[in-house]
Amino acid sequence: MGFVYFMFLALHIQLCCSRPQNQLDHASMGNSINAISPSVVYLSKKDNQPPPIETMFKLPSPLPAWPQGAGFASGTIDLGGLRICQVSTFNKVWATHEGGPDNLGATFFEPSSIPVGFFTVGYYSQPNNSPLFGWVLAAKDASSGQGILSKPTDYTLIWSSESLNIKQDGVGYIWLPSPPDGYKAIGHVVTSSPDKPSVEKVRCVRSDYTDATDLDSWIWGSSNGINIYGSRPKVRGIQVLGVSTGTFILAQNSGAATSLACLKNLQGNFHAMPTLNQIRALLAEYSPVIYFHPDEEFFPSSVNWFFQNGALLYTRGQESNPVAITPTGSNMPQGGTNDGAYWIDLPRDNAAKDRVKQGNLQDASVYIHVKPMLGATFTDLAVWVFYPFNGAARAKVEFVTIKLGKIGEHVGDWEHVTLRISNFNGELKCVYFSEHSGGTWISASGLEFQNGNKPVVYSSLHGHAAYPKTGDFLQGSNSNVGIRNDAGKGQFFMDAGANFSVVSADYLGPTIVEPPWLNYTREWGPKISYNINDEIKKVEKFLPGKLKSALEKAVSELPSEVLAEEGPTGPKSKDNWSGDERT
Repeated sequence: MGFVYFMFLALHIQLCCSRPQNQLDHASMGNSINAISPSVVYLSKKDNQPPPIETMFKLPSPLPAWPQGAGFASGTIDLGGLRICQVSTFNKVWATHEGGPDNLGATFFEPSSIPVGFFTVGYYSQPNNSPLFGWVLAAKDASSGQGILSKPTDYTLIWSSESLNIKQDGVGYIWLPSPPDGYKAIGHVVTSSPDKPSVEKVRCVRSDYTDATDLDSWIWGSSNGINIYGSRPKVRGIQVLGVSTGTFILAQNSGAATSLACLKNLQGNFHAMPTLNQIRALLAEYSPVIYFHPDEEFFPSSVNWFFQNGALLYTRGQESNPVAITPTGSNMPQGGTNDGAYWIDLPRDNAAKDRVKQGNLQDASVYIHVKPMLGATFTDLAVWVFYPFNGAARAKVEFVTIKLGKIGEHVGDWEHVTLRISNFNGELKCVYFSEHSGGTWISASGLEFQNGNKPVVYSSLHGHAAYPKTGDFLQGSNSNVGIRNDAGKGQFFMDAGANFSVVSADYLGPTIVEPPWLNYTREWGPKISYNINDEIKKVEKFLPGKLKSALEKAVSELPSEVLAEEGPTGPKSKDNWSGDERT
């Protein structure tokens, strides 16, 4: 009887104290939310509240007036005769309420309020599990009648929801525009009736203004063999001209996608990229606030502080005679490859070594790499943080947390987050959170903000991976065994905008002078001398046989960045320096 009463009491407390998840999310973001579609009455079966997409996301604070200069935030971008703008107002066409992320379905929209003279190139879709925050491009032929845009000649019905036995708003139909010869379709059209849409609905684009497209994040899928994804250029990087359109792609479960294209910036210049003054204004507005775990021991510092406090440069063959590094790294070897000829290490004196390991948060600086992305229609601000030391990893084995000896320890830890900003209006669209060998893009609608429009970042304990929220993030394929990445809100934090240096922005030419240490291509830490298998055996003796093999499997799946058998290289040696972020 006592046990039954206890369970009843626990359930009663849980029901009385719980809040709907979407209320928690909105409260944590501190956003002003406006209703957008009062005609929709569907309620989520999870919390009896409208799904998140029924609200429109806005940044917590209005955008400032950006400093004047060039074409940044002017509203339109010229791709070389094809002028484009972003449209963020929509009319709902059709929605499904099952499937997709969190099994909440997805909604399909027609762009609305398109500026005079512009034409949409496709429709927009988004999962229902997040507030509405999207855009599609509209285009205008500004080339004095050279025929860059053309109406489709017809449409092909490629899918309908008629046979779906799920909750949906009527029936949805997805159409593929048929482009004239020499043109390509950019996006789909969606209707709520089986009648073909008007050829006036969208425009196709002349082939020389298009590029190959690829699947982006998953939006929705159904049991009858299709999936809906966002679209993005197939090849992405700071010199690549492909332009994201904001449209969606329908793909068969076999992997074959419909033949849609993205746009291409034939202008090939950086007219819409921000000036140095505009970059500073963007950082003042959006600089992330980085929180450290309450138990963190190893904090960031500036690179100069690291050098001035005893960091040593070693040369192969002269290991007994390391040299002190100048404050700017002017005596470090420049360029070349990571050939093992040089590496950096901590001071030899044990007391100095322990002090430098702890970093210096008061002196810490972040280093900004400004990148033109997606055909220079977006600016990526990669915010690099330097930690003198990365602490040891810890493993979760069922209900037990085990320290993994020296596994994960290394000197010279480089971590980053990236702000992706629209060059049309200067709005923050998403943030990339780097997590060891990969990472995750999070839409601005899914971020926590502080002090206006500053996104909050949580640095994981010892490993310093970046996360958008607190929690114990497990690395590995087993949900009960893996490497812990604990992110918590401790008392120590840093506002990345308080002390930063713009260290690289190639498109600005000689305006930005790269520091010598940035072009040091070798390792920022020595090769680790311990044996990983020996370290595992030290902790395995406390585990039963079944869990030993599970731990070994979890460690074997770790990327080299976590195992840290060798020191890491600097930011300019990473593949995302000139390319897109890993996901």
